[in-house]
Amino acid sequence: MSSVVAEIESRIRSLSLEDKTELVRALIAELDGPADPDVERAWLEEAQRRHREVVEGKVQPVPGERVFENLRARLKR
Repeated sequence: MSSVVAEIESRIRSLSLEDKTELVRALIAELDGPADPDVERAWLEEAQRRHREVVEGKVQPVPGERVFENLRARLKR
């Protein structure tokens, strides 16, 4: 690790949790690049479709706690 990176890391460690969080979010956003509008639109359409299915009674929502319980059980196998 270069001395410049070590100095930056040292300074980051002295930041508040809120500032660290903001910095990490900004860095991740930079690495990810701009959002793909087609992907954003596709997710919005999917969310709307799923909402319609719940409202129309075609599917029953599953409580989040049960979803996580099922996932934990699968991971233990």
